[in-house]
Amino acid sequence: MNNELRGHLIGLFESNIRLDGRKFTDYRPVKVEVNVTSTAEGSARVIIGKTDVIAGVKMEIMEPYPDTPDEGSIMVGAELLPLSNPEFELGPPGQEAIELARVVDRGIRESKCLDFKKLCINEGEKAWMIVVDICTINDAGNLLDASSLAAIAALRNTTFPEYKDDKIDYKKKTNKKLDLKDIPLSVTVIKIGDKFLVDPDSDEEKAIDARLTVASLSDGTLCAMQKGGDYPLTSEDIAKMVDIGVEKGKELRKLVK
Repeated sequence: MNNELRGHLIGLFESNIRLDGRKFTDYRPVKVEVNVTSTAEGSARVIIGKTDVIAGVKMEIMEPYPDTPDEGSIMVGAELLPLSNPEFELGPPGQEAIELARVVDRGIRESKCLDFKKLCINEGEKAWMIVVDICTINDAGNLLDASSLAAIAALRNTTFPEYKDDKIDYKKKTNKKLDLKDIPLSVTVIKIGDKFLVDPDSDEEKAIDARLTVASLSDGTLCAMQKGGDYPLTSEDIAKMVDIGVEKGKELRKLVK
């Protein structure tokens, strides 16, 4: 934690302003673009301020797990490229990449927005595996929310490739789209001092006391949470952060087509 920066931020917060002039519950400008690559079955690019993330979806064939022989599955991976942040390194996924992928995966999986039984091809033999790859283009803060939004937008626009004679033809797309029952979205709320903020930029992330990423459904149902930061949260803190996360999720959901 950068204590000098934290002190400066807290001083600004006493006047109810942030470094960039936003209110505590304001996002930076958010842009969502879908079908950004023709090589994926679904894709989306999300830009929040200067934070830039791309998510792509590939449909693969898997052997169902023994305990769910009539279901497909989903796998989320994240690649934090050095070009997006000099602190990121090439090589195997680091702790940040693993956590980001897990948060996005949990928000989707626990929402039950995907019916994995509909991904079954032959029970106990073959099923569809949804592979979501998240790639960072520029990290200016709040990769968690940008990645969650990009992943859901990509899934919403995913089309199955042709599957015939036990082979996938990725060059041929069908008219069958991936069916999502809802649009789960994650909103990250941070605490610095006694203030709660959404959409932290890179400076604010260096000064957080605690972080809570809240995944919710369209009706406000909570489906997942992930705590971060060095300091604990009280039950009152969590309740307030959840309320903020659910309300901001409703706003972001309007951007997903």
